[in-house]
Amino acid sequence: MDLPVWKAPPRPEAVEEAWLNRLFLQARSFTRWQARPVPSHLLKRLYDLARMGPTAANSGPARFVFVTSEAGKARLLPHLSSTNRPKAAEAPVCAIVGYDRDFVRNLPKLFPHSPSAPSWFADPSVAEESALKNSTLQTAYLILAARALDLDAGPLSGFDRAGIDAEFFAGTNITTNLLVNIGFGRADGQHPRLPRLDFEEACDVV
Repeated sequence: MDLPVWKAPPRPEAVEEAWLNRLFLQARSFTRWQARPVPSHLLKRLYDLARMGPTAANSGPARFVFVTSEAGKARLLPHLSSTNRPKAAEAPVCAIVGYDRDFVRNLPKLFPHSPSAPSWFADPSVAEESALKNSTLQTAYLILAARALDLDAGPLSGFDRAGIDAEFFAGTNITTNLLVNIGFGRADGQHPRLPRLDFEEACDVV
């Protein structure tokens, strides 16, 4: 299938320092949250931004459940670790990021110029690894999109995957990868930023 030739738009200038601060340098992972809801239209905008990040073969295997209601929280919280439960309980939104093991069925739509693309993932172990890696990438895009929309985020990894899968993804080929609390963070009780490794400690140039 031939696609229209893509023409690059004029390259914008590098983002201002204020945006680097918002997205990276001053952004924090929050554990406490204001009692301020996140409107549904903002969640749609959040997804519309996050979905644009690159994934292998444009596969976009991540699937998102935005848990916002008391009923949804009642289903989710029992499956979280004791330290993560109060964080998710207070957050206006807890996003369950899963990945679809059957993501290849969407490749004719998402990667139409390569009809053979589904065969690249014919090995179930290859498909599983790709879905996990790329949904993790999409989780990072979700966090950056939240920060760009003046929201805060706090990723969580302490939970019972099987329990969440049974509660939210029963009867599907979707399994849970990560959770991300989203809302408007509270600065009180926030610890000072922890150190990071220097370039020389973490990087090689060869």
